[in-house]
Amino acid sequence: MNDNAKQISELLHEAGETHHTVFRITDGADDDWASWYSEWLTEHSELPDLLGQEPVRSELTYMLVKLDQDYAAESPDEPWPNWYASRLIEHFA
Repeated sequence: MNDNAKQISELLHEAGETHHTVFRITDGADDDWASWYSEWLTEHSELPDLLGQEPVRSELTYMLVKLDQDYAAESPDEPWPNWYASRLIEHFA
């Protein structure tokens, strides 16, 4: 994993932790989690700089939902933030 992917992975992990804190009253449950993540990642993190562009929030939301479905279907051994990071870099390249 290169440095850029590592930083994006760390941001995804941070987004997850922050989301869980914000939604603590529901123990992190949020059916529209991907919209929250994409808002936080585009507006409150370094993700646009790391991707070299500001992703359209709706496209990032779509990608997060797709990656969640793909990750569940494939059940890789890799932690989800690492797995998502490499695919987000590839998609937004």
